[in-house]
Amino acid sequence: MVKLSVIVPFYNVQTYAPDTLRSLAANAREDFEFLLVDDCSRDGTPQILERAERELPGARLLRHEQNGGLATARNTGLDAARGEYITFLDGDDWLAPGYYQELLAAIEALGCDFVRTDHVQCTARARSVHRVPYGRRNVVLDPRELILPADRSTSVDYAFAWAGMYHRRLLDDGVLHFRHGLRTAEDRPWIWRLHREAESMAVLGMLGVFYRRGVASSLTQIGDVRQLDFIRAFDQVIEETAKDRDAAVLLPKAVRTYCAIISHHLGSIDRFEPQVARKLRSMSAAALKRMPQDVLKEALDSMDVQRASRLRRLRRKPVPAEVAA
Repeated sequence: MVKLSVIVPFYNVQTYAPDTLRSLAANAREDFEFLLVDDCSRDGTPQILERAERELPGARLLRHEQNGGLATARNTGLDAARGEYITFLDGDDWLAPGYYQELLAAIEALGCDFVRTDHVQCTARARSVHRVPYGRRNVVLDPRELILPADRSTSVDYAFAWAGMYHRRLLDDGVLHFRHGLRTAEDRPWIWRLHREAESMAVLGMLGVFYRRGVASSLTQIGDVRQLDFIRAFDQVIEETAKDRDAAVLLPKAVRTYCAIISHHLGSIDRFEPQVARKLRSMSAAALKRMPQDVLKEALDSMDVQRASRLRRLRRKPVPAEVAA
């Protein structure tokens, strides 16, 4: 039986894929499988992955006929996964040797639905440790209790899918799949659903994932229209949270986070192409009008003056009918 399925999407990462694959080899075990998803790469990545399928123990190469984005690539891996446990890695990141074996031992010992871990962010030669924003470690917790408070960074704000490991029962229950086609912020609806629907989790004080930041091809570095998918992602968070049994308690957190992300993008709007910047303003104004207005008012009243003023001005902006829909 396959104990662990590791899902690794790749798209035009020929410079970084060899490091990623070497780190997977240093984590290989006879009952681990590595699902290498080529999301229709147009550089030398496919050839690198073909060689890896032959040489990396447990590797299976899955190919897309057209580029679908990270969310869709992860779903392809989830549909093919056979493991009792699931985890993710991105095609330009890497792992410490033996990390997965240690992480697997920890989640099995705790017996919970999923675990979340710290990670090392790598920007050029700089290294910095980023921790799950919750203090208690190595104890089983109710995931719903880690969503709040609304005015502080919490576990749902630490949305990296690769910073953890997940029991297969979550996959079988339909909790682990991502929204097809999201090009950015795909982890946000996913992490909220995970915390609302899973029954148990733990936070581990482990470091073994090295997250490469500042890659030129990353969507976080590109100011094109794909960045605006964060609006679809957070609309989904609001819609699903509004149906939750604890909607009155959880919606203020969801709305405040959505507002903070909108304000962040507006604050760096110069990096967007002019047409995309105009679309960002109109789509963000429409998003504010779609939010529960009483909850939105409370969120704006609780924010700092600069962000609140920026969002209130945007809220008053007329929205074309085709954008408001």
